[in-house]
Amino acid sequence: MDADPCRATGDYDYERDGRRYASVRRTDPRIATLVEEALGSARTVLNVGAGSGSYEPADRYVVALEPSPAMRAQRPAHAVPAMDGVAQHLPFDDKSFDAAMATLTVHQWPDVGAGLHEMRRVARGPVVILTFDGDSLDRFWLADYAPELIEAERRRYPPLAVIDEALGGGAVVRAVPVPRDCVDGFTEAYFARPEAFLAEATRRSQSAWGFVEGDVEERFVRELRSDLETGAWDRRYGHLRSQQIFEGALRLVVHEG
Repeated sequence: MDADPCRATGDYDYERDGRRYASVRRTDPRIATLVEEALGSARTVLNVGAGSGSYEPADRYVVALEPSPAMRAQRPAHAVPAMDGVAQHLPFDDKSFDAAMATLTVHQWPDVGAGLHEMRRVARGPVVILTFDGDSLDRFWLADYAPELIEAERRRYPPLAVIDEALGGGAVVRAVPVPRDCVDGFTEAYFARPEAFLAEATRRSQSAWGFVEGDVEERFVRELRSDLETGAWDRRYGHLRSQQIFEGALRLVVHEG
């Protein structure tokens, strides 16, 4: 365990495994629109666990906080440089920002409650969290091929009720539909494009694979490749290839304060 909990950077080693993250994990404009709408009229925004900059609004003053050097190094030239820092110890005064946001990151935090409480403390207006609902993860066909991965993810994602309580109660939770051609390469983004999982670069950009044994991943790739070659996947799930959106586990949590 990290000797200093304020410096713990999460449950996944991005220094070792996340150096090509930004090449696959990009801002999907349709999901970005929902995040932008949730931020409302906020002009100053704190992005916590900012990573490589996905979903940061370009038309507002943003302060980005990210503990991983590898992730900070992948931020694009047009993005603001990210400060080194962690959610559970935000170095800002109370109500310093109009809004605070955290996208696909809270499951990485060693103390989710403390991090969310800090976000609520420093934001005058909305706190916006993009996350996954662990109870809905098995809606995705991946659960049939790698149930171990789904269980590992379910343990990582904080329950929506826990997020709401940490923010003070009264948060609004919205299901976020995933478009068929989603450009952000999280697992559900490929609900209609199973071939993408055969590429190691895809799996390396998804932290979930770091929480299952190597033989689980090898079995998954082997069985998926076989089922794609024989047509077994299409016989079971082929209808998804023409489905425009997938309503899975992606959620937007908005607490107005």
